[in-house]
Amino acid sequence: MRRDSPTFSFEFFPPKTPEAAEILYQTIRDLESYMPHFISVTYGAGGSTRDLTHDLVERIQHTTKLDPIPHLTCICHSEEEIEAILLRYARSAIGNILALGGDRPRDIPYDKSRDSFQHAVDLVKFIRRFNESGAHPEDRGFGIGVAGFPEGHPATPNRLVEMDHLKAKVDAGADYMVTQLFFDNRDFLDFRERCALAGIHIPIIAGIMPITSISGFKRIAELAGGARFPAKLVRALQRCENDPEGVRRVGVHFALEQCHDLLDNNVAGIHFYTLNRSDATRVIFDSLGIPRRRSAQAPTA
Repeated sequence: MRRDSPTFSFEFFPPKTPEAAEILYQTIRDLESYMPHFISVTYGAGGSTRDLTHDLVERIQHTTKLDPIPHLTCICHSEEEIEAILLRYARSAIGNILALGGDRPRDIPYDKSRDSFQHAVDLVKFIRRFNESGAHPEDRGFGIGVAGFPEGHPATPNRLVEMDHLKAKVDAGADYMVTQLFFDNRDFLDFRERCALAGIHIPIIAGIMPITSISGFKRIAELAGGARFPAKLVRALQRCENDPEGVRRVGVHFALEQCHDLLDNNVAGIHFYTLNRSDATRVIFDSLGIPRRRSAQAPTA
């Protein structure tokens, strides 16, 4: 990743219906002109959207100017399956992978002990070995991203142990980190400092999700596994909770203020969780005064 300027990127999830597909492709068209450094595409637990992810990643790669980074998770996968996916992405000249532990599937029986990869660090090691095999058209192979949790990983309440786990992923070959969403920048800045103290010196990209509705606000709390909402934000949302447009303005303004502060604190990059809609992200992007780029460029080691 270039260290002389922050990166800007977006996240999408694969559509589940034709209607959702139309919304998504319109969103991609709306955001393509901003030429983000990359976009990431999420991955369903237990196979629920996996083929859709692969298809969407390749469609973006071949039909747009955007640089997609697919998510890849440990859940319900054998080494053979992961290798087949990596070969497919390598043939399509996908440059990066976001290697994640993944969420437990809710709609199918699941036994974690049967997974070939018990933790994200195991997946990072496997991708690094794949890179060393020379199967990727680029000499370096896939760039490898991992997740970071400014508020703490929900499955690891011991913050010292959590940092050991993160350091292990970096030592195994991770090139950069994208964080879970957060609403208090102090959490991110403290997390970044603790990473440096632990000897973690890869770029840390901050995850930002604008709140655009009260129902979305409640879903975020569930999806983020216990995100903390500052009183300042809650108070502002309560004032206009019966005014949808007021809620959207409050959410966009709050996210914009987060972005300004992160940029003032030399963040390596900002990753927008779009929920497959472009309106709020475009408003924030335009308000930040970010110059349009001519081509996309994903993170590199």
